[in-house]
Amino acid sequence: MEVGIVARKGNPRAASLANDVHDAVTERGATAWIDEVTAESLGIEPGRPVSALSGCDLAVAVGGDGTFLFAARNADGTPVLGINLGEVGFLNAVPPEEGKAAVLTEVERFRDGGMNVRETPRLAASVGDWRSVPAANEVVVTGHRRGPGGGIDYELRVDGSLYSGGHADGVLVATPGGSTAYNLAERGPLVHPAVDGLIVNEMCASGGMPPLAVGLDATVTVTVPDPAGAVVVSDGRNPHEVDGPVTVEIRRTEPPMRIAGPAADFFEALGKLS
Repeated sequence: MEVGIVARKGNPRAASLANDVHDAVTERGATAWIDEVTAESLGIEPGRPVSALSGCDLAVAVGGDGTFLFAARNADGTPVLGINLGEVGFLNAVPPEEGKAAVLTEVERFRDGGMNVRETPRLAASVGDWRSVPAANEVVVTGHRRGPGGGIDYELRVDGSLYSGGHADGVLVATPGGSTAYNLAERGPLVHPAVDGLIVNEMCASGGMPPLAVGLDATVTVTVPDPAGAVVVSDGRNPHEVDGPVTVEIRRTEPPMRIAGPAADFFEALGKLS
């Protein structure tokens, strides 16, 4: 078994815990490595690039939900176990004092033929031959700038049927897991992770319609008639400019994000938001 460990950059506590997990895993006879940035900060043997997580059997993310998403983007379907050093922890369910034990439990389960893994959907946007980086939380189609004089004119369709249109800062499509992220900041609804659906949310729209819950396999299209085009963003990263007029298609993509270890208590995490 091979375990890749990624720690929050610039966080000595995360680096130290990553090292402890590494030592515990190797003592159990499995192969383990630490990401190269963390390994350098610890002054230990050279680490590996985070992209190597895709070849592992288990990825361990030590930090907040941002660290977890960073690991998951590179894991490409490898199960990720999160050790929570952040404030909320919707994805990172394991407290730091239980981190080593949780990882070792999954190592033993792997050897017995099955880790505790659950899947959550990811989204991707596409325009012609271009395809976005898969998003665990949300895909946003926005203008080159927000606020007065910015935003986009758009037409919004779900499975080909017109739902809304007009002018807005942008259109956001979120997974249930992403309902607590950017969607919530844009006054979208909270959605329990067990719900199979997507959220369509117009951001600061002039008119428009309320946020809409659609099926998990729905196809959402955002058409922008302006020649200036729009910007497509996945999980707040990797902005990609598209020339207009343009139609951006957003739908579920494979592989899903795979989460290992114990599940987070959704309602307990919600309580930390306040």
